[in-house]
Amino acid sequence: MFHLRTCAAKLRPLTASQTVKTFSQNKPAAIRTFQQIRCYSAPVAAEPFLSGTSSNYVEEMYCAWLENPKSVHKSWDIFFRNTNAGAPPGTAYQSPLSLSRSSLATMAHAQSLVEAQPNVDKLVEDHLAVQSLIRAYQIRGHHVAQLDPLGILDADLDSSVPADIISSTDKLDLAVFKERLGMLTVGGFYGLDESDLDKVFHLPTTTFIGGQESALPLREIIRRLEMAYCQHIGVEFMFINDLEQCQWIRQKFETPGIMQFTNEEKRTLLARLVRSTRFEDFLQRKWSSEKRFGLEGCEVLIPALKTIIDKSSENGVDYVIMGMPHRGRLNVLANVIRKELEQIFCQFDSKLEAADEGSGDMKYHLGMYHRRINRVTDRNITLSLVANPSHLEAADPVVMGKTKAEQFYCGDTEGKKVMSILLHGDAAFAGQGIVYETFHLSDLPSYTTHGTVHVVVNNQIGFTTDPRMARSSPYPTDVARVVNAPIFHVNSDDPEAVMYVCKVAAEWRSTFHKDVVVDLVCYRRNGHNEMDEPMFTQPLMYKQIRKQKPVLQKYAELLVSQGVVNQPEYEEEISKYDKICEEAFTRSKDEKILHIKHWLDSPWPGFFTLDGQPRSMSCPSTGLEEDVLAHIGNVASSVPVENFTIHGGLSRILKTRKELVTNRTVDWALAEYMAFGSLLKEGIHVRLSGQDVERGTFSHRHHVLHDQNVDKKTCIPMNHLWPNQAPYTVCNSSLSEYGVLGFELGFAMASPNALVLWEAQFGDFNNMAQCIIDQFICPGQAKWVRQNGIVLLLPHGMEGMGPEHSSARPERFLQMCNDDPDVLPDLQENNFDINQLYDCNWIVVNCSTPGNFFHVLRRQILLPFRKPLIVFTPKSLLRHPEARTSFDEMLPGTHFHRVIPEDGPAAQDPNNVKRLLFCTGKVYYDLTRERKARGMTEQVAITRIEQLSPFPFDLLLKEAQKYPNAELAWCQEEHKNQGYYDYVKPRLRTTIDRAKPVWYAGRDPAAAPATGNKKTHLTELQRFLDTAFDLDAFKKFS
Repeated sequence: MFHLRTCAAKLRPLTASQTVKTFSQNKPAAIRTFQQIRCYSAPVAAEPFLSGTSSNYVEEMYCAWLENPKSVHKSWDIFFRNTNAGAPPGTAYQSPLSLSRSSLATMAHAQSLVEAQPNVDKLVEDHLAVQSLIRAYQIRGHHVAQLDPLGILDADLDSSVPADIISSTDKLDLAVFKERLGMLTVGGFYGLDESDLDKVFHLPTTTFIGGQESALPLREIIRRLEMAYCQHIGVEFMFINDLEQCQWIRQKFETPGIMQFTNEEKRTLLARLVRSTRFEDFLQRKWSSEKRFGLEGCEVLIPALKTIIDKSSENGVDYVIMGMPHRGRLNVLANVIRKELEQIFCQFDSKLEAADEGSGDMKYHLGMYHRRINRVTDRNITLSLVANPSHLEAADPVVMGKTKAEQFYCGDTEGKKVMSILLHGDAAFAGQGIVYETFHLSDLPSYTTHGTVHVVVNNQIGFTTDPRMARSSPYPTDVARVVNAPIFHVNSDDPEAVMYVCKVAAEWRSTFHKDVVVDLVCYRRNGHNEMDEPMFTQPLMYKQIRKQKPVLQKYAELLVSQGVVNQPEYEEEISKYDKICEEAFTRSKDEKILHIKHWLDSPWPGFFTLDGQPRSMSCPSTGLEEDVLAHIGNVASSVPVENFTIHGGLSRILKTRKELVTNRTVDWALAEYMAFGSLLKEGIHVRLSGQDVERGTFSHRHHVLHDQNVDKKTCIPMNHLWPNQAPYTVCNSSLSEYGVLGFELGFAMASPNALVLWEAQFGDFNNMAQCIIDQFICPGQAKWVRQNGIVLLLPHGMEGMGPEHSSARPERFLQMCNDDPDVLPDLQENNFDINQLYDCNWIVVNCSTPGNFFHVLRRQILLPFRKPLIVFTPKSLLRHPEARTSFDEMLPGTHFHRVIPEDGPAAQDPNNVKRLLFCTGKVYYDLTRERKARGMTEQVAITRIEQLSPFPFDLLLKEAQKYPNAELAWCQEEHKNQGYYDYVKPRLRTTIDRAKPVWYAGRDPAAAPATGNKKTHLTELQRFLDTAFDLDAFKKFS
């Protein structure tokens, strides 16, 4: 709370005729401070009003008196003169005396001190009461604002009036005042009475209701507060802990007459309302039985968005990225993004053929990208509406990530050129946890987009759920309070109020670069969709809605009555847009083919050919020159800045790295370092994000060094590799999977020339982001023709760490792969491996060597197209002495190995091999150790499948044919109903034309991914190793 000090000269009791004008309050006055320059002769304890807030008031009075004795009331002048003259305690000022005999002796003395002196206690208390009253309206006025256009529900779900607000009525009459005043004075809350209504009070510096006036009668103060806070706009902002921001908002909403529009602005608003309303009417007439999730009841959304975009464009923004749910999406595409109407209308044609590969998506899920001239500012503006699924709010972090990327690539470090607008539904905004996760990214250094404008289409209902059953908070927008975002509630049937609020929201974002929320309190004229019957569950609401006059009609009548437009002009505007729609409808009948790529929200100019195809179907070698490897290794094993003290344990780690480089060898951390560093050299931005990624969950990475003596002094050696390298971003995320993975997906959408990686703390936790994986990453290209090269690093491995720290659930990723397990592809096809990659929906790998990990990361960028890459990364292999790769396997001409065949004694005499084990990942090292211990290196061959999807049919066929006398078995450390078995077995069977069975060696089926008991873990491990090397284990099944 701010310590409010009011100058004594501004607290004198005045009459209305004595009101004086002072300086404009457009700028907040500086808080006045005082030095202790005098001491009262009378002890403070003897003066009953010199305590608490009253003492501050008297302090200021005294300072004013010292500067000019005539600036204060005569009574104060007498009081201070007597005090400085040494008047005894309590006699410098006395309350009025009763006329008893005992008092007559002192009355003459008192008369000389306090002639006509007012009651100072009362004076101070009244002014403090007025300040409290003003503050009460600023804090709680929104609770009584008239926000519901239907007039049947309180937007805050509470019909009571806050106890410290005088009135919530349009007209403040004496009876109302007395009634409310009585309630307020029961506990001595304000202590005002009827006679104070016409008393003039000086206004504190924390309000702007006076305009050019510094004092107002109480009646006028209350009226202006009512106008500012209790009409069609409710402002929530007093929770913000920044004085400048609070003053800014007060000035925007309290200044008398500030919400004025020119006739031209009103006509523009009307025209935009016409387009918004008539578009929905047109769709309803043409396709009355089609779902379209129309905007009826909140048609004002279209002019609202255009106002935000106009104002932002005026302030320098030239790229706006938007995300929204399905309600009103077609209208936004038509009237905000300016998608061709015929392209929208043809989507309703059931005979339209799809020209693009993939499934496509519903018309109200599609995105769009368009660059055009903003007619209001005459500046170029690029608008992108991100495609999204029906999972409400899931697109929020995706939009944030794309916005951050666009800001990054154009050097917009303050968010002045690129911004985001997010649209929400009221039920989803309150109910979906991803909203909270997204808000908590808003001010983090590596995630901030420098302010988002959130617009809530508050239908005051979910699908069928009453808001009183849908949230515990007063408003659906209360989640925004956690980041000090101001919230502007507005009645959507007052278009001018909506436009003003949107203008202020855009100015707020431009001024403070922080989030802001506009809550459009509206209604939904139809059901959840046009086929739904809402009267089943909301009969009273929909009876009122049936009677409700559309906002366009209301506003048109208002402007006609004001003489801004006449009826013929209004009707001509309607006819003009109706004609545009009809002509577009006629053209739409000529559309026979649906091109989803025309709805692409993130085009990559220059990356593909003009018709959207890869420029080649080959991938160059992913190897590097040895001097490049050595240089990166040397930087990775050093501290490239001076006067920087690192931890002793880290010194040992860097020393070990140096020894590896000297020996021309890499471990997992060095392999990753070399992949990243080499891409940076080639101008590819690398961004690694996730929980604890800077150090690495398993303390292996250490990409950010911390000075042990200076707080927050860090060094990122990766950014010291080359003079003109691309920047490297590595950032620990908030403890969020859903929000952060969505953010990184959006970041990866913006450009194909970046390697964007998200690492889970443990792979097990990726299911917290299941929605992003299932709805965006896996089917994104099929639904929206949108490629994405994001990389998921998922630590995985059964190592006795329990059911939540063992499995990244590979079975789920493999189940969602789009290849056919029963069809053997044409293995003779040119560039078979690249074509497989091009046709798949994502790539799934489990590398067993650091070198292969290095190659797959580099291949991700060198491919002529982009696919998501899922990598099951190791834990124990990070330091396993056998998990090393020589420089020789990373030099020019080397590639990623989809399969690593047996290269030991078994490969020398393949006819003698009795069993061929297929496996992937870490279990290979368990198998080789056991094979060596049993002396079976000639009888059992082990082949590693490094790339699980797309399945390497061609290479595995060669392996199976190489060992004609061997049994085939799949070995995994995961349980039988998990892991890779159900994916691999049918594909292996297809590979060998079902000539042999494919046996299983691994853990038994289980509900949990892993045991929490160390002994049980080891017992299970030994059991499946016994099965794997028991050559008679499967004979009983033959």
